[in-house]
Parts: sequence; structure tokens; C-alpha cells
Amino acid sequence: MSLPFYQKLHQHYDSSYRNKDLRTTMSHYQQEKKSSAIYTHGSTAYSSRSSAAHRQESEAFSQASAASYQQQASRATASTHASAASRKTASAYDYGYSHGLTDSSLMLEDYSSKLSPQPKRAKKSLLSGEEKENLPSDYMVPIFSGRQVHVSGITDTEEERIKEAAAYIAQRNLLASEEGITASKQSTASKKSAVSKQSAVSKHSTASKESAVSKHSAVSKESAVSKHSASTSSLHQEEAFEKKSRKVAIREKAERLSLTKTLEETEAFHRKLNEDHLLHAPEFVIKPRSHTVWEKENVKLHCSVSGWPEPRVTWYKNQVPINVHANPGKYIIESRYGMHTLEINACNFEDTAQYRASAMNVKGELSAYASVVVKRYKGEFDETRFHAGVSTLPLSFAVTPYGYASKFEIHFDDKFDVSFGREGETMSLGCRVVITPEIKHFQPEIQWYRNGAPVSPSKWVQTHWSGDRATLTFSHLNKEDEGLYTIRVRMGEYYEQYSAYVFVRDADAEIEGAPAAPLDVMCLDANKDYIIISWKQPAVDGGSPILGYFIDKCEVGTDSWSQCNDTPVKFARFPVTGLIEGRSYIFRVRAVNKTGIGLPSRVSEPVAALDPAEKARLKSRPSAPWTGQIIVTEEEPSEGIVPGPPTDLSVTEATRSYVVLSWKPPGQRGHEGILYFVEKCDAETENWQRVNTELPVKSPRFALFDLAEGKSYRFRVRCSNSAGVGEPSEATEVTVVGDKLDIPKAPGKIIPSRNTDTSVVVSWEESKDAKELVGYYIESSVVGSGKWEPCNNNPVKGPRFTCHGLATGQSYIFRVRAVNAAGLSEYSQDSEAIEVKAAIAAPSPPYDITCLESCRDSMVLGWKQPDKSGGAEITGYYVNYREVIDGVPGRWREANIKAVSDEAYKISNLKENMVYQFQVAAMNIAGLGVPSAVSACFKCEEWTIAVPGPPHSVKCSEVRKTSLVLQWRPPIHSGRTPVTGYFVDLKEASAKDDQWRGLNEAAIKNTYLRVQGLKEGASYVFRVRAINQAGVGKPSDLAGPVVAETRPGTKEVVVNVDDDGVISLNFECDQMTPNSQFNWSKDYVSTEGSPRLDVESKGNKTKMTFKDLGTEDIGIYSCDVTDTDGIASSYLIDEDELKRLLALSQEHKFPIVPVKSELAVEILEKGQVRFWMQAEKLSANTKVTYIFNDKEIFEGPKYKMHVDRNTGIIEMFMEKLQDEDEGTYTFQLQDGKAVGHSTLVLIGDVYKKLQKEAEFQRQEWIRKQGPHFAEYLSWEVTGECNVLLKCKVANIKKETHIVWYKDEREISVDEKHDFKDGICTLLITEFSKKDAGIYEVILKDDRGKDKSRLKLVDEAFKELMTEVCKTIALSATDLKIQSTAEGIRLYSFVTYYLDDLKVNWSHNGTAIKYTDRVKSGVTGEQIWLQINEPTPNDKGKYVMELFDGKTGHQKTVDLSGQEMPMLADRARVLGGLPDVVTIQEGKALNLTCIVWGDPTPEVSWLKNEKPLVTDDHCSVKFEAGKTAYFTISGVSTADSGKYGLVVKNKYGSEISNFTISVFIPEEEARKATEQHQKGNKKSK
Repeated sequence: MSLPFYQKLHQHYDSSYRNKDLRTTMSHYQQEKKSSAIYTHGSTAYSSRSSAAHRQESEAFSQASAASYQQQASRATASTHASAASRKTASAYDYGYSHGLTDSSLMLEDYSSKLSPQPKRAKKSLLSGEEKENLPSDYMVPIFSGRQVHVSGITDTEEERIKEAAAYIAQRNLLASEEGITASKQSTASKKSAVSKQSAVSKHSTASKESAVSKHSAVSKESAVSKHSASTSSLHQEEAFEKKSRKVAIREKAERLSLTKTLEETEAFHRKLNEDHLLHAPEFVIKPRSHTVWEKENVKLHCSVSGWPEPRVTWYKNQVPINVHANPGKYIIESRYGMHTLEINACNFEDTAQYRASAMNVKGELSAYASVVVKRYKGEFDETRFHAGVSTLPLSFAVTPYGYASKFEIHFDDKFDVSFGREGETMSLGCRVVITPEIKHFQPEIQWYRNGAPVSPSKWVQTHWSGDRATLTFSHLNKEDEGLYTIRVRMGEYYEQYSAYVFVRDADAEIEGAPAAPLDVMCLDANKDYIIISWKQPAVDGGSPILGYFIDKCEVGTDSWSQCNDTPVKFARFPVTGLIEGRSYIFRVRAVNKTGIGLPSRVSEPVAALDPAEKARLKSRPSAPWTGQIIVTEEEPSEGIVPGPPTDLSVTEATRSYVVLSWKPPGQRGHEGILYFVEKCDAETENWQRVNTELPVKSPRFALFDLAEGKSYRFRVRCSNSAGVGEPSEATEVTVVGDKLDIPKAPGKIIPSRNTDTSVVVSWEESKDAKELVGYYIESSVVGSGKWEPCNNNPVKGPRFTCHGLATGQSYIFRVRAVNAAGLSEYSQDSEAIEVKAAIAAPSPPYDITCLESCRDSMVLGWKQPDKSGGAEITGYYVNYREVIDGVPGRWREANIKAVSDEAYKISNLKENMVYQFQVAAMNIAGLGVPSAVSACFKCEEWTIAVPGPPHSVKCSEVRKTSLVLQWRPPIHSGRTPVTGYFVDLKEASAKDDQWRGLNEAAIKNTYLRVQGLKEGASYVFRVRAINQAGVGKPSDLAGPVVAETRPGTKEVVVNVDDDGVISLNFECDQMTPNSQFNWSKDYVSTEGSPRLDVESKGNKTKMTFKDLGTEDIGIYSCDVTDTDGIASSYLIDEDELKRLLALSQEHKFPIVPVKSELAVEILEKGQVRFWMQAEKLSANTKVTYIFNDKEIFEGPKYKMHVDRNTGIIEMFMEKLQDEDEGTYTFQLQDGKAVGHSTLVLIGDVYKKLQKEAEFQRQEWIRKQGPHFAEYLSWEVTGECNVLLKCKVANIKKETHIVWYKDEREISVDEKHDFKDGICTLLITEFSKKDAGIYEVILKDDRGKDKSRLKLVDEAFKELMTEVCKTIALSATDLKIQSTAEGIRLYSFVTYYLDDLKVNWSHNGTAIKYTDRVKSGVTGEQIWLQINEPTPNDKGKYVMELFDGKTGHQKTVDLSGQEMPMLADRARVLGGLPDVVTIQEGKALNLTCIVWGDPTPEVSWLKNEKPLVTDDHCSVKFEAGKTAYFTISGVSTADSGKYGLVVKNKYGSEISNFTISVFIPEEEARKATEQHQKGNKKSK
């Protein structure tokens, strides 16, 4: 059936609808439905933008076009209901598929009911009943169900994606119906609920259309409102359907699309008017492209940039802005219509760089990069082939990304060697890659291979490239990792590679004697019912044969392992059954022998229990993220078709444990899935038995177990489905249960051959008639040991293998056995024994052939010796030459019949002005090596140049991390005058030719130079130029590159002087080959045949002995080891070293007894004198002679001698020194032929001082026989500021007395001294000037007495007082604040106060001036500062400084912000109390005063400085915390006295005193009369 026309025209819509992008768009759109009020039941989604914003933007346009679009908007509104059903159908289908439902079982609830609820028990269907009623009966809405995943890529912003998806749904539904449908609301009572729902749909549809389709048109809005009101007012009307012709419907829909397009263009116009909305950051539409061009070509870089405001583009070269004015004509930068161009004219090699285009505006900056590589054509360059920057070279000269015809030189340094690891360990293989020429920003392609197969990064292995070093890291070694590893470095069309073998040994077994782990566990076949697992048997069986293998499985996503077989299987393949269809599994295998079970193998890759066809089908469909389980669905069943018999039934594999059957599904089976039943019967009968009765087979393969070994069977298969069981297939041929695959036969003819000094190449004849051969295991054994070790743990294919890791010089035998799935073969016969040492081969080709001198009929050639000598010394060279006429070479001719031993040769009998080519071949005892590469063309002509030719045979030796030795030979052509010297140049290997630098400013005459100051790890090349009177000649060929490094195991030449004084130079080499030799030289000239030297070499050691070392032997002595990788060392003997060696030789010829300490004298405790010296070493035969004043003295009453040969100490003792003992003392030693002596002179003042010291020590010893002072009297200041006089006594007993004196007056001590600790003390408290004086303490008993004096006067007293004052100052407490009645007080306490301790107060850094308001003083131990009536000016930092005579000690307090507020809150009496109250007796006295304080102060009263007792006569009262009342009801003379009011709170207290005076009137009158009378008498 042909597709409808609308599907043909809109196939791109269908493709887009089928992809995942639309479903994602709709899901995003639904998530925004709450904020934008879109996508309600039956409505269409258009935009997430608020309708209010759209109405505001398009208001002007809507008013202008209201009349024009009113009719079209009405039609668009009416068509909404018709498209709602099809939109919901598509959405429902997408929703069902996204939740994993199949086509046949897609029963969905309308998920839009989240906005419009529907009853929970509503019938599930693709379309609601109401929508089915609205659809025409003669047409079914198509449902598109594509499931392929594509990337849309149509729009960039999410808002546009939503609009595009929603607009597509509307348009597709618009074109999907054959007829347009318009609905009008009619009254009906039976469909009230449906009409109500339709009304809500119409309401939401109208609002949505107002927001998105009509683009906020005011006319459409009024139309929608009227439509809504009409539908509301006609709830009881019945719906009617009007069918229109297809032509009319399509016309109306086309008009509606035209309207929508016009509105969108208008909205876009208004959007452009909003500048803020228009701004966006730069974006490269077209990025510049990298170019590789020939030299002198032009190149253009183009880019196109979008953005608003228009971005400004700047071009950079290697991150430096390009200045067109600095290089006129070189660069041309243009910008036209958004296209930006950088043109580089006449490119040269310096233009090879990275170029950057930077676009910037107010919204940001963006850069794009391109590289330009300029290649130089090495042939004859024809400029006519390039015109205006356009290449006219033939197509064969196409430029590759790395440049055409450019040869990259790739070198490997610090290469990985043959490596050995163990299972479970980590290992890293790496090497440094040096590529010349180096092109920035072009990185090589690094490839790793194992046994020729690429190595991909995984959880077991990771690769890394740091820019100059490639690394392959194994995080967990397995035997599967064993093999030949190759690193291949590719630069464009060129590559180099390097290989080395990696061996992985077995991990230590958990059970001793258990077999090793199998390897290479993998899946051979996977089906719904079983998975066939295969593996390789291990090389090590643990000492007893392997009985079989256990297979374990684990479901992916779990860590639970289960064993698949109950009994071990010997065959290295096994079908695992009992799997759950669709699940994924991993497997491992364990070997078992009679000792136990070995370690498990590495786990296999995950594999799913699925048919291969099902896997292929699932790969072509999108799926959810991997969870370890694949959901499998069956096809829809078709009833009534019984499947036919399977075909092509065969036995694919038969072992003693199982048989595998395979067949093809029947051709007749219907559309539903089928199951299989397998039947078997004995070969002699027709009694068929069903094998899988309980569990039918789903895949066309099956494994049968539990068959009798050796018995014959036939098999057949039946198909089954819901319609019934089909006919059986044809039976198989008779199958005998047993292993069809035989164990291979043992290999033969094991032949070992030499390879290197640690490896042997083993070859053999492969096993005959071996089927499914896995490989071979090789074992080695040291001759006579009887112990075999595996040489490989991963089977190797082929009849040859290199066994590494062998001991040099040992003899080994080898054996081989083959392995396949059936097992391991018998061992081959043992090979012949072979000693491990390097094989001898022909040398490699010489290289760098150059012409050293040219004459009319002869030429002198030079070359460099081969890198590899083949294990033997090079015996000579053969030179061939040929003529080259017009570029055509002739035949080769021999230049020499007899081999030449030098690296230079003169070829005679040549033709003048003829061009020649040459090649050289080296020879050793193994034969003639491969000839060198053909040299360049040299013309035979007379050299007339005045300067010398190039030096030749330049080589490097003695390479160390910061130095090396460069050697060369003089040029053959010396020029017109002799060569006078040489200049040596060097540069780093990667540096350009203009970076050569000279090592010597003045020419050197030697043909060698030690180069110092190299950078460790750097690679260098060198060249040498000769000079004569005419000038400097051509440089030599380059030597190198050489990496400055000290290789591990490097040893140096060592000088030695033996006991007979013989001087020799010794060298040892651990890396010698059997053919290596030591070559000694002086100043790099061979010393062979020198009459002054003897050379002796044995094994890996050599010694060069000097017969009579003298000044003529000064020089550099070097030793080279042939047939090694440049092993050499040297030793410099200059004048200083010559003197040292001669002196050392003299010492060894005429030895002396080494003296550790010269002869010395010391005084012992009793005044004895000890003479002693110490030698380094004394033997038992050592003889000592004691001499005084040239006369030998012997042991007797005066002299005591002693020699301790263990320590080398020689002693002589004298009781006392007398005047006649003044003189010279000498000890002479003789030990064999070695002699020695030491002398001590004791004359004059030296002797008298020593004699006096001896007498003093004698008296001291006598003093110490009785009570005495071990430490004399001293003082210390305690923490309590007391002075403690102390001394330490010794040799005390109970009867010993101690007496203290001051100024010769005895001091009485209350306590009796206790001498338990030997310390005697005298404590002086509150030490002051009165305690100054001379203190003395005396010890005495019947054995004698001793005394000690201490002067504490003058300076000693001052020093003690300073320490006392310091201790007092340090005891001062922190300053505290106290409120007083007058103000505040700052105070600190000390232990006690002395006048010697000076006290100074300062305020804010200024010394305080003391006044009546501010006072300072000391009260007892309190040092205080009183501030009366404090004011704000008193705020600040106060410092109390205590000066002890040397230093000041400060205590500070800050009254700036915290302490001053409390001064205002302290308790005070503000007023109200008079100072004196005079009152008449009998009167009542009432006093009132105001009190202040925060917190409220406590109030108390005093009378005559005692607490006032209150009663009815005298009462006090305190109200409101402010007012205090004092009342006396009837005053009497007893009330007279001094009263006080005391107020107190936590900040301080204050007392206000007043006096009450009571008088009696009569008495006053009488007193007045008496006074008057007295006055009258005096007047008379």
C-alpha cells in the first residue's frame, strides 16, 4: 500500500518524530507546564514564555491587524479540538515506550491527567472514549512508533526546541486527517459530563492558542473569549459534526500556517528592537584551518565570527599579537562582512607556529587555533613551480599533515628492557622518545602492542604520554599480560618501534603444592540456555598432575560466586548451564590437584545469556544505561501453526563430560516463539527418551550431561509452541561419548642456541597432527640441579622462543611440551646442555662515510666504527667504490684486498674529476658484516684549500651525568700549513643549527677534551674543527646524540698502594662479555708496550702497575672495555697527586707505627704524674723503650710502666716530681719493621707549673681525707624572694660540725643540719642592705676541718640585690582596679618590697606627675596608684614599671573602654548630709540624703565608728534605692557624737560623716551669763 501524500511530503517530520529528541523535548516541555500554563488536557503546547510578556511585545501589531486576522484566528481556534486527540495519542505512545512497554502491550493511562484528573478506574486505552467519538469513523489516526536514537541538531536553545516540537505536533496533526472537523456545542442532558469536560478543554485550548499560536493577538483573544462564553452558555446543547471537503480543509489549514508565519516574523522584528535581548558573546561559525605548506608559498587563514555587538578579531602568533607594521608586506589582515583573513606571504621556516584568532566584544572573548607548518624541499627547488602561493607540484607531492618528504628521526632513550614481574604486582614500561626535528603542537601517535595485537587501556593496563616519555602501566599483573611488548611511535608517514619481552611469574600459592591459576578465561559461545567457557592450562602443576578444573560464575552487579561443576573437568572447555535468560555473568577457573585447589584465574569479560541474533537486534536498538540485566520480550503469538522439524542437526563438540548439539530453527514456525525438546536413544535401539522434559530449550543449541562414557548415542530435536509439538528432526549419526580432541604429541629436537649473556634461544619441531593447538610451554634447568623452572607462563605459538633471565656462565638444559584444550602433552626430550653467554655475530655496518682528503688520483675516506661489534673484536674493514656518470652509478669494485684496521683508508688509482660513491663493511671472526649505506658522491680532484680538512673518528666516552670525554683524530688534509689546534663545539640535540657554542676560546693541541658542566638527562651532539695559520677548517661529522647520565653500576678507576709501596691503577667491570678486553691508554694513546707500565687482567678486573712513578708519568690514564656499550673510566695523575702517591708509597716502604695521640702528661688525684701516648694499633710483638734525657729508664720504685696492646695506650707513672726530673721524655716504638716515637719536653716554666699543679693536687687529696667542701659557698634567690646560701660537703659523719659566720661573728642556726643530701644551706629572709657582709662556713671533726668564704660586699652585694629585686619584680601580680571613697586605686602585690626596687607609673606612655589627686605609694606588699575623683581624661593605658637596677619589668592595665564605666556606677553619697548638726535637746532630728550606685548599694550607719543600733528612739530607712532617712525622735545629750553613712556595692564604697551636737537651753543661758560676768570682771 502506498503512503499518503502527506507522509511522503513530510518524511523529515516523521524521522524527527521517531527519534528520542522529540520525546526529550516534550518531557522538558511538560516540566514547565506549571509556570507557563501549557499542555493541559486536550490542549497544544507552544511556548514556555509568559503570555503577558508576549501580549506586551505584540500589542501594537495586534491592534493594527485585528480586523485582518479575526476570521483566520477563529478558524485556527476551532480546529484545536480536532488535533487534540492525535496529539494525546502520540504523547501517550511516547510515554509508554519510555517506560519500557512493548507495542503489543502498550496500555497507557492519559498522563496529562496530572493536570486534568480522571477517575482511577477509567479504562486504559491509547485514546479516551470521548476522543474516539470525535474521530471520523472512516479514518484511523496513524501512530508513529519509531525508536531509533538520532541527534536533532536543528536548534540550539531549549526554548526554540520546545517551540519546534510543539509546532510540529500541531502541523502533523493538522495534515494527518483527511477531513477537517469543526465542533459546535449543542445542548443535551445525557452528555452533561462530557460537555463539561469539552468546555474545559475548549477553555484551556483557547488560552494556550492565545499565548502561542495567535502570538497574543488582541483580536484572537476577543474571539477566544467569545468562543469560551458561547461554549459556557450552551452547556445543554448537543455536539454536532460538520464534514468538509478535503480541498477546503487543506486551504484553511494553509491559511492558518500563513498566519502563524506572519506573526512569528512580527515577533522576531520586535525582538530585534530589544537590544539587551540581542546581545550575545562571540561564536566562531567557521574556525581557521591548519595548513602545511612549502617554503616561499603564501598561506591564508580564514575564520567567520558571529556576535553582537560585532566582535573585534585579533590575530596572534605563538600568543604574541601580530603587528603588520613591524613586518611590512609580510602579513595582510582583512575583515569583510564577518569574514576575517590572515595572509602570510613568502612563508619561511620561522613561520612554523601556532596562530590564534581572538574574537572579543562586551559579552566575552573566544579564541580559535590553527597551526602552520612550513616544509623545506631538500631537493633542487624550482621556484617556477610555485606561483602566487599556489602549488603547481604534481599530485605525488601532496602535503601530509606532518609535511611531505620530511624525514623524522625517532630515537628511544632510557628504554625498558626485558622485565620480570609476579601476579598481583604493578609494573611500568616506559621509554623517552626523542623526535627530530621537533615541531611544536604536533604530538606523535603512541601505539602499544602485545604479541602484535594493539593494547587498549582497561582496568588492568593504562597508557600515558607526558610529551617526551611514553609509559605503559600494569595496575595488577596477570599471566595474560605476558608477551612481547612493542611501542610504536608514528609521526605522519614515518614510525619507529622498539620491543622487549615481559615475563609474569605465578603468585605464591595459598596451599603449598597447589597448582597455579589458569589463564585466558573467555566465552566461546553464548545462548539463552548455556555459555561455553574456555581457558588455558597453567604451566605449573604444583608438583603433581592436575586432576581437573572448577568453574565459578558470578552475576554482574553482585559479588557472590557459585561453583558450576561438582566434579573437576579436565577438558579446557565447559558449557555452563542454569543461567537466567538476559542476565550477564562473569567467570573464573581454578585448577585442582591432589594437594588442593589453586588460586582462581583472572575473571572473564561479562557475557549475557542471549542468542546471538537477539544480541544483534538489541545492539541496533537504543537501551537504558547498563544495569547488568537485559529485558527480553517475545514476539506476538500467532495461533494455529505447528512448527516444523529443525534442520541441520549435528554434534558440534563431544567430550567425556558433555555433548553439544546444534541445529537450525524450522522454516515453518509462525510468528510466535518456539521451544525445543531434545531426545536421545542408544545406538542399537529406537527407544527415544526426552532429555529436557521439565525445562524446554529456547536456543538452537544444547549441551547434554550425564552420558555414559564410551557409550554410543543418537539425538534428535522437536519444536513446540502453543499450537503443539512438531515432528522430530532427522537423527544424528552415532556419537560415542568421549574426547574427540586428542592431547597433542610431545615436540621434538629441542635445540638451544646462544643469544645474549642472560638468554638462550630454544627451537623445536612442532607436535605432529596437533589439533586446536594453543601453544607451548618451555622449561629450563641448571645442569645437575634436577629442578625445573618455567620459562614462560603464557603459551607461545611457533617453534622458537627466547628464554630470558638466565645466569651468565651457567649451563642449562631445556624441554618443551604442547598444550591444547584436551590437556598438556608429554615433555620432550631434554636438550643438550648449553652455557649461557653472548653469541658471536658479524658486526653491524659502519656509518658516516666522509672524504678526508682528495688528490688528483686518490682519495682518503673516513668512517665511524659499527655500533655493534657482534661480540668479537673488529679485525678490519673492506672498502668498495663505484663510478657515477651523469647520476648513473656503475658496478662496485674492491678498493683493498687486505683488511685495513683503521677507520680511514686511502684509495689510489682513481680518475681525476670523476665522481665516486663508496661503501664500507666491517669484519670479525664471525665473518664479514653487512656493508654500510652508500656514501654521498665525492669528486676526485686536487684540494687546494689552505685551511685544514675535518677531523675524523670523533667519539664520546666516559659519559657521566655532568661530563664526558670527546676524542678525535687529526684531519688527513692539514692544509698549506700544519694544524696548530682544535676547537670543540656542542649543542643540545634538539636545538637549531644556529645554537652551536664553543667549549674552548683558545685552540687546544690535544686530540681529546673533557667536557664539563653538562645538564643531567640532556642529549648533546658535538663537532670538532681544526685550525692552522690559514684559518679554521670544516667541522667534523657530528658525534652523538649522547645523553648526559651516569648509568647504574658505573665504576671508576681506583688507585692503590700496596704494603711494598707499589702504585697501581685498578678497574673492575661487571658488564663484560666473553670477548671483552681491557685497553689502557695514557692521554688517550695506547700504553701497550710501554716500558714504564705493567698491565695484568684477570676475569672482570684489570690492574696497571707503575714500575717507577715519576714526573714523566703525569697524565690521564683511561681504561676502555671493548665489546660493551662504551664502558670506560679514567684517572688523572697531576703534580699534586704524584706527590701524594709518592709519599704514600714511601710510608708503605718504610712504615711507621701510626700514632693516635702524641706523648702527653697529666696530674692524677693524689698528685701522681702520668706520661701516656696512644698508637693506632699495637701487635703482640710491639716493643716500647722509655728514654729520659737520652738515657733509657726502667721500671722500679720511681717509675711504673704499662702497655695496653688492645687500646694502644702506653703509660708511665711517677709518684711526685722533683727538681731533678726536669728534662725531655721520649717513648720509642717498634712493631716489626714499623717504628715510631713521641717526645715531650718539660723544661723551665712549663716544668715548674706542672710541679706546682702536682703539689696542689696532693694537698687537695689530703684535704679530702677529712670533711671537705665538694662545692664551695654560693648564693641563689628563691621564688619567695629569699636569699639562700648553700654549699655541698663530702666525707661527713655524725660528729662533723658546721658553723656559720658573718663578719667573723657566729650565726646561730635554729635547725640542726642534715647531711643526707650533702647540701648545707643558710636562708636569709627579706634580704636587704643590712645583710651585706662576709659569710664563712666551717666544717670540722676529729679528722680535720675545711672552710669556705663568700663575700657579699661591694659589687657582689649589688649583683645579689639586683637578682633579689628582679625576683621581687617578677613576683608582682597583674594590676587590679579598686574603687575607693575618693576614686579608684590601681594596685599590685609583691612578695615583699625593697627600697632598691624603683617603681615608676606612666599613663598613655607619659610619666605620671603626682598631685593631691593622683598619688603613688607602697603599703606593706601592695604597690598602688590612687586616682581621686576620676574624670574621662583618666582613661587610657597605665603602666607600672619595676626597675631592678638592670632591667625594667612592666605591668599594664587599660582603663580605656571597660573599666571606666564602673567608676560611675560605684556607690556614692550625692548629697543631703551636713557636716555638723546642732540641735536643741528634746527636738526631733530628721536627715535625708541621696545615694547613687548600680547595682543599688547597701546602706549602713555608724556612730562613733561603730555600727549604729537602731530602736524607736533612733531609726533609719532606705527607700527606692536612692533615698536614705535618719531620724531621732527626741534628741538628748546622749545622741551627740560622730555619725557616718556607709554605702557600698561591687564597684566600691564611700563614707559620708557628719557630727550631731545637742545643747540644753538653760545651760546655754547659764553659760552665756557666766561668760558675760567673766567678761565684766576682766574689764574692771
